Amino acid sequence: MRVLVTGATGFIGRHLVSLLLAHGHEVTALSRDENKARDCGWINKVNFLPCDIHKPIEHPFRSFGEPDVIVHLAWNGLPHYQQLFHFERNLFWDYSFLKSLIEDGAQHLVVTGTCLEYGMQSGCLSESMPSLPANPYALAKDTLRRFLDLLVRDREVVVQWPRLFYMYGPGQSSASLLSQLDRAIDGEEDVFNLSGGEQLRDYLPVEDVASRLMMLMMHPNCSGVVNICSGEPISIRRLVETHLAKRGANIRLNFGYYPYPDYEPMAFWGDSHKYHEHCIND
Repeated sequence: MRVLVTGATGFIGRHLVSLLLAHGHEVTALSRDENKARDCGWINKVNFLPCDIHKPIEHPFRSFGEPDVIVHLAWNGLPHYQQLFHFERNLFWDYSFLKSLIEDGAQHLVVTGTCLEYGMQSGCLSESMPSLPANPYALAKDTLRRFLDLLVRDREVVVQWPRLFYMYGPGQSSASLLSQLDRAIDGEEDVFNLSGGEQLRDYLPVEDVASRLMMLMMHPNCSGVVNICSGEPISIRRLVETHLAKRGANIRLNFGYYPYPDYEPMAFWGDSHKYHEHCIND
């Protein structure tokens, strides 16, 4: 398949591009930063286009080689979930870009969403539940999904909306919990401060996230919202302690130093049945 990947040099993108190439797909990779692409190691194996998708592009679908599927990962400003620019700018920029692709002939889009679209709902979160976004980032993503649903309602266009839960692995944000822990370990610090650690979350290695995105795009019958998650809750305490054991590190964990975040519930994880039913057991 001919696959267009936006945000190709990002946390997920760099892994997804490598995986697509390993499975024989032809990849066009978009990113604003060519230097980052060179660091990824695959730049000579793809059609790399340094591109700002928020600027007008004439005939984008044709300009990008008429890909069979478009995987849209790009999104500015993460992980600053509370900033208003998510719906003041990003929402309309991304909608305009995706609309231009569809109007130029694109028929299959995979656009990543976020588990934060579920808002403050607790427990096991399934795709049938209503979206109740409680921060600007989640609101922008959920609104983009609704815009696209209306746009393609009378068109023969497949839109898959994978809602990403939490992930970790090579290339993750320096602000992420495990990145901060690794810096503390490497810096031979004695103490690592964190929250109470009792909140339950749903984590996947980024390599697994990339694999599931690839499987999803190959099953266009699995349309609409699809949770990309482990389906298994894990406490932050256990996550951190497991990572310490894996690193063979001896550092004191100072639980309770930070308050629990107020933009997400204490306990939530994803229901992964839809993904497995359509993409694994199909």
